Amino acid sequence: MSAEKLSLEDFEPSRRFPLGPKLVLAEEIIEFASEFDPQPMHIDEAAGRASILGGLAASGWHTSAMLMRMMADSYIVNALCEGAPGIDLMEWRKPVLAGDMLQGQSLVLEARPMRSRPGMGIVKFRHELENQRGELVCVSENSVMIRMRPGSELSA
Repeated sequence: MSAEKLSLEDFEPSRRFPLGPKLVLAEEIIEFASEFDPQPMHIDEAAGRASILGGLAASGWHTSAMLMRMMADSYIVNALCEGAPGIDLMEWRKPVLAGDMLQGQSLVLEARPMRSRPGMGIVKFRHELENQRGELVCVSENSVMIRMRPGSELSA
């Protein structure tokens, strides 16, 4: 990544950021679920196979955490991010199973300066993750607060 951080001006609508790839390991699924979502289909292979999920499956919250890591690796840590006011949409469309390879993209839907915080803006994203079969497994939308370049001419 470049030494200069991405600012609001770099997040034009329709810009895409790649996510992943990320191999989902059984050990990671079990470790995450054991601490945060200890349902049988997330901590036991046989229970996962017997469930409607069809195998040892990552918790939706684990899928969300993997998405966050992919976003961080792709652009968040290289941007002048100041956090997020929340999540507008989080859908877990298909089970994420041990051995799946996840990848996808973050799409900039809109970017605008904030009236309430001079020098800062809001970028709204849509994130999509697919497995190795091209099946959409997760869709999310959220906004992120990102600083403008010093002296930027953008206005609210």
